[in-house]
Amino acid sequence: MRILLLSILSALLLSASSISSQVNILEKVVSEIYIDKQIKIWSDDKEIIAQIKKSNKFTTTTNCQDATFIILKEKKNLSDVCSNICIFVLNYRLLSEIPQSFGALFWKKGRPNIVIVEPRIKAQNITITSNLKPYLEKKVW
Repeated sequence: MRILLLSILSALLLSASSISSQVNILEKVVSEIYIDKQIKIWSDDKEIIAQIKKSNKFTTTTNCQDATFIILKEKKNLSDVCSNICIFVLNYRLLSEIPQSFGALFWKKGRPNIVIVEPRIKAQNITITSNLKPYLEKKVW
């Protein structure tokens, strides 16, 4: 019983730390991106929004229509009325499925990977700092 309890507790702590790491990376990426409006974040992942609210670095919204920046985990959660907003996805596959998305953060072999699609940021008038230039790709593979 004690081993089961420790296993469950360990799993919860690992999950919480991975969300925290993911949010830290997302906040760094968002802070290196410039759009014409004040950044207001919406995500379909409630844990990410909760972590962003705690940090107080960015404004969040509960409605994607009010957002200027969307962090998307699942394609099914993207409303048609919100598809013209800056979309950053949490799965590389979604870059192909959602042509309006300009970048992705995903985990591969236990490490975070960032991809920003250069033609898409140009088409959406998104400016990035030199810190994100190493993550630029010419196309989605």
